[in-house]
Amino acid sequence: MIGTTVDQRIRKLRAPKPWVDPWRAHGSLVEEERRPDGTIERALTVFLAGAECPYTCSFCDLWRWTIDGPTPAGALAWQLKEVLDATPPPIPDRVKLYNASNFFDQRAVPVQDLPAIATLAGRFASVTVESHARTVGPRTLELARMLSGNLEVAIGLETTHPVAMEHLNKRLSLTRFAQAAGFLADHAIALRVFVLLNPPYVPAQETVQWTVRAVEYAVRCGAAVVAIIPVRSGNGEMERLQALGHFTPPTLSALEDALDRCLKFAPAVVAADLWDAQRLATCPECSSTRIERLARLNLTGRAEPRIACSACGGQ
Repeated sequence: MIGTTVDQRIRKLRAPKPWVDPWRAHGSLVEEERRPDGTIERALTVFLAGAECPYTCSFCDLWRWTIDGPTPAGALAWQLKEVLDATPPPIPDRVKLYNASNFFDQRAVPVQDLPAIATLAGRFASVTVESHARTVGPRTLELARMLSGNLEVAIGLETTHPVAMEHLNKRLSLTRFAQAAGFLADHAIALRVFVLLNPPYVPAQETVQWTVRAVEYAVRCGAAVVAIIPVRSGNGEMERLQALGHFTPPTLSALEDALDRCLKFAPAVVAADLWDAQRLATCPECSSTRIERLARLNLTGRAEPRIACSACGGQ
């Protein structure tokens, strides 16, 4: 899996990977999400355990949730069945199968497991899986044909900043991303996109501007939903880049700025990823209220005044 000097450096800086049980999902959660038509759907996200992504992105921290070696045949279907059996009714509208890797990489998702996974997902109106743009192709169509519901593929665009794209080690160009998006559109498969806030090599004073540009590009390529994800530290490489002045950790105010500026791209849904937004909090007086405002914007898509705070000035 380690193919370049950059890959080797990134991996050597990582802390030891925790042991992951390939027969047990990491967990699941049910959330409400807005769709481009304005409806609110309930989505069950299942965090599956499987093989690590073959790409070694500089910003990635998902590797710690993966196993060493390929995913055992039958493991993902077993994990999904356990989660579905434990999920109380009513059945959510959508299931998101996130395996911290690429769903169309046979090492991560054995091809012989697709029928069982599709059968288990058959109770949902829509199914979302994640993939690198370079693994979108025939297996994507194979899964789409097996599903009784609609398929959506989530792809990380991350940024359109030319220097940052070169240094992310993602092996992705704007042309390749557009090709994957066009392929999905040609086959009536929905596109969800991940965009980073504060990727390395983007100057801190320009990060909101470049995040908005990336969202705009994703929407032009047909994205129905775009999630803005603040970059996380903790993988060793991000600390190295920060020490060199190439990475500035994101702030809550930058996330607010980015989402506020991206509401104009409706009917596409642009949402802030608030999974661990508390790590961005610096003011005990207003941070929780500001995160609650972002959660409302995610659901309504309607602009709201920013939260005023005498303690920090909203920074």
